[in-house]
Amino acid sequence: RSVYDDQPNAHQKFMEKLDACIRNHDREIEKMCNFHHQGFVDAITELLKVRADAEKLKVQVTDTNRRLQDAGKEVIAQTEEIIRCRVQQRNITTVVEKLQLCLPVLEMYSKLKEQMSVKRYYSALKTMEQLENLYLPRVSQYRFCQIMIENLPKLREEIKEISMSDLKDFLESIRKHSDRIGETAMKQAQQQKTFSTALQKQNNVNYGRNMHLGRNRILESKNEITLKRTFEDEDEHEEEVLTAQDLVDFSPVYRCLHIYSVLGDGEIFENYYRKQRRKQARLVLQPQSSMHETVEGYRRYFSQIVGFFVVEDHILHVTQGLVTRTYTDELWNMALSKIIAVLRTHSSYCSDPDLVLELKNLIVVFADTLQGYGFPVNRLFDLLFEIRDQYNETLLKKWSGLFRDIFEADNYSPIPVANEEEYRVVISKFPFQDPELDKQSFPKKLPMSQSVPQIYMQVKEFIYASLKFSESLHRSSTEIDDMLRKSTNLLLTRTLSSCLQNLIKKPHIGLTELVQIIINTTHLEQACKYLEDFISNITNISQLTVHTARLYGLSTFKDARHAAEGEIYTKLNQKIDEFIQIADYDWTMSESDGRASGYLMDLINFLRSTFQVFTHLPGKVAQTACMSACQHLSMSLMQMLLDSELKQISMGAIQQFNLDVIQCELFASSEPVPGFQGDTLQLAFIDLRQLLDLFMVWDWSTYLADYGQATSKYLRVNPSTALTLLEKMKDSSKKNNIFAQFRKNDRDKQKLIETVVKQLRSLVNGMSQHT
Repeated sequence: RSVYDDQPNAHQKFMEKLDACIRNHDREIEKMCNFHHQGFVDAITELLKVRADAEKLKVQVTDTNRRLQDAGKEVIAQTEEIIRCRVQQRNITTVVEKLQLCLPVLEMYSKLKEQMSVKRYYSALKTMEQLENLYLPRVSQYRFCQIMIENLPKLREEIKEISMSDLKDFLESIRKHSDRIGETAMKQAQQQKTFSTALQKQNNVNYGRNMHLGRNRILESKNEITLKRTFEDEDEHEEEVLTAQDLVDFSPVYRCLHIYSVLGDGEIFENYYRKQRRKQARLVLQPQSSMHETVEGYRRYFSQIVGFFVVEDHILHVTQGLVTRTYTDELWNMALSKIIAVLRTHSSYCSDPDLVLELKNLIVVFADTLQGYGFPVNRLFDLLFEIRDQYNETLLKKWSGLFRDIFEADNYSPIPVANEEEYRVVISKFPFQDPELDKQSFPKKLPMSQSVPQIYMQVKEFIYASLKFSESLHRSSTEIDDMLRKSTNLLLTRTLSSCLQNLIKKPHIGLTELVQIIINTTHLEQACKYLEDFISNITNISQLTVHTARLYGLSTFKDARHAAEGEIYTKLNQKIDEFIQIADYDWTMSESDGRASGYLMDLINFLRSTFQVFTHLPGKVAQTACMSACQHLSMSLMQMLLDSELKQISMGAIQQFNLDVIQCELFASSEPVPGFQGDTLQLAFIDLRQLLDLFMVWDWSTYLADYGQATSKYLRVNPSTALTLLEKMKDSSKKNNIFAQFRKNDRDKQKLIETVVKQLRSLVNGMSQHT
């Protein structure tokens, strides 16, 4: 340490001391070597001796090593081979162990590929699940396993896409097959119902016993033939009856449901399926614009709807949760509202009762089919009652045409029957009873015309047609009886009544035809009780039942008779007016012809022949017609005298007019229609008679003196009427006696006329002021 101290010359001193120390050691070494030199020489000498031996030994060792190496080469080679084999064995063992872990993975993956190729997607998903959870984690360190792990999600998406594509194909398929599925289901429901009905009829020995014999036999034969054909068709097509499962492969739905359930997307699949089916439901429920024109349009519409809900019902029962009863009920309620709206709209366009009846039958089969699948259909049967009204309207229109054709073809003459056979043919169609006529010998005539039995038969046919709609509506016999009676009442009171009223108003219907119409309506009215019995026999409901409606169509025939009677009065008056129009009076003639006018005699002859036809009418009708004709004739003659266009009337014209009135009075007194008491009919001309008598006898003093008294001889002569006629005679007298004014008698007569005119005017003015 002192060497590095800062003392002056310390290093130099140190070096000097070190050199002195080295020299001392060298001297000591030299002394030691000198002391041991001999031993060193001896050792060297011995070493030289050993050197030769060492060289010999080296040669020997080298030779021995060479020989050892040569001998060990084969051992080394075998040892290396053993080592290599041991390494190979160890590697093989390791590979076997690893392959034993990998082989199940590869087998499962191969199985997965095979399942994908044969479209066993649900099994493929199960295989994927096993791969991911059990096999792949054991060998996840290998690259091929990583590839597999990366491919599995892609395979899942591929399976989802493929299954969804299959589902879309399935949805398209059931859309195409819905009508066939529905048609098959409706056919099976109809066959089952027909079979049940047939069994019920066979078991009910009293079925239809009280129905009308002839019609009953026809219906029974038709039922037997229809039933036989139905059973034959069932036997013939038994192998062709297919179910929804036979027509449509539902496996895509099952696969897709299972696949999405396994993948945890079951709710997504359910929502998609329901959404698509709702869209298809809207398409199925959308009718064609021309659907109401043919029954096939309705049948296809119903078949598609039935097919749709049959598929949904199948899906409901074979899957768990894909569709629920709540979902199907909601879908059905939506569909039912749309169906009812469509049927209500399209049925209103139907004008053919046969088409409406076919529609009703289709609705019944449609309702029965869906009811068999558990869907409520009460609203459909309520709709049928609306369609029943539409059906009745179409029936009424059809029967209106039939009635018109019958009336047009009728000859309005009593029905002639030449023998018993013809008579029975008529009474088999119409319940006619007349003991007096039965006593007469053939040939004879029935009072009604040919239209009466035809109308009666058509009313019965209408009842049968109305009954057809009431069948299969699940209604009691009392309700059916009530419906038949109401529809029959509509037929009588509206359709037949309208046809009769229109018939009566037709121009070509003359008095003879009107008389026959009155007779016909009388017999039809009497036949109404037989129609009531007929309805009771069909429905097996006694007329004594409290709630049984009555046919109030009797008023129809009474109204028709009243209208016909009124038309008789009108046509008689028109005919009288026609004769009056051809009257050609010379109102300025100086003297009468001495005989009644030709037009009037023709008119009276016409009235006589007409009233002879009225002998078949009820007495009051004929009497009223005769009285009406006489009153109208009297009024027309009075209006002829008082016509404002007639300015002048001579005394000769008054005398000629008086002759015509006398003929009218003679006609009235001849009792053209029996039953009048005394001179009742002659009173129709009393106004004319008193007026003409006043002018014929020129008894103005008596008229003026007795006016206003109940015992007046000219009580029915109105002062204004007398004044009008007298002024026309005054003007005629002035014109004809211009040069005779210097004759005293003519001057006196003219003054008398003027005096009477003044007095009559004062009476008329007094009457107007009093009024």
